[in-house]
Amino acid sequence: MQLSELRQRLTALGAGPLHAQRVLRHWVYALPADAGRRKPEHHFPKALFEALPALRDELAGLARLQAEHPGEDGSARLLVALRDGQTVESVRLPRGGLCVSTQVGCAVGCAFCMTGTGGLIRQIGSAEIVAQVALARAGRPVDKVVFMGMGEPAHNLDAVLDAIELLGTVGGIGHKNLVFSTVGDERAFDALPRGAVKPALALSLHTTKPELREHLLPRAPRLTPQALVERADAYARATGYPVQYQWTLLDGVNDGDDEVEGIVRLLGGRYGVLNLIPYNAVDGLPFQRPAWEKAADIARRLHRQGILTKLRHSAGQDVDAGCGQLRARSLETGERVVAVRRARSPLSAA
Repeated sequence: MQLSELRQRLTALGAGPLHAQRVLRHWVYALPADAGRRKPEHHFPKALFEALPALRDELAGLARLQAEHPGEDGSARLLVALRDGQTVESVRLPRGGLCVSTQVGCAVGCAFCMTGTGGLIRQIGSAEIVAQVALARAGRPVDKVVFMGMGEPAHNLDAVLDAIELLGTVGGIGHKNLVFSTVGDERAFDALPRGAVKPALALSLHTTKPELREHLLPRAPRLTPQALVERADAYARATGYPVQYQWTLLDGVNDGDDEVEGIVRLLGGRYGVLNLIPYNAVDGLPFQRPAWEKAADIARRLHRQGILTKLRHSAGQDVDAGCGQLRARSLETGERVVAVRRARSPLSAA
């Protein structure tokens, strides 16, 4: 379902702008239908009031919890069943954050990502994206949404931007707390500045070397790291929100001295922050995370050279939290609700 379809149905039931806003607000906040001082039976049109129970059930069916894997860091990976039986992943992050998916599968095919191994299966409707937020809010408050789950948001651009607009208005989420993540697509750079709600931008960089980036992100747009950073920096300065440059640290691949020097050249003077994220290992893929001490040393060296750097403690290491792993395992085993954790290792807190 797309949000435009939902709005058309509300209008057809006689809903005025305030009626529609209330229905949408109660849905996205996971509130009961009679929440608030004014009861729906007192001010909703009759057709809308009578259709409301079935409509709420339909909206709840857009995204249902199939499995939940809680992590020891306060995160939880959610396997979410969509209405047609496909599944995607959302992640409840510590401190009120939520990571949502924008596609079933992904066409970019990042070499280190489980999601990319199966290709793109289908797009997710804008209402299905918002439904992931409503589902998470049924369990606890959500005040930040990052579009960093399964899929490339720029490949489902209209639906993602519609969801962002709803979440940034009726959904009550601050615009800088809506984070649009992309591998770097010209269409996204063109469209984001035109939106009524302008989210923060996260750019998946991962290397300063064009050839290595083509290997790691084989079907990403062929923009050089330099060109990507220039486009991202221009958007950041226009919105006032620094770019979040995402760098998945892969042991022996993009964690060498040459990359540190390249980052200093590429990001020096830019309006942004570099997020170093030690890799979440995926069974069957030939990558490993570097030692925490090595990652910390990289962050210190970059700081000393003027690059604002955050070394991220990857959420959910103890529950196989690399994107796509939970869905892949569920397809193999048919699991429903489980809470299986890995044995902790000296690096699992990293």
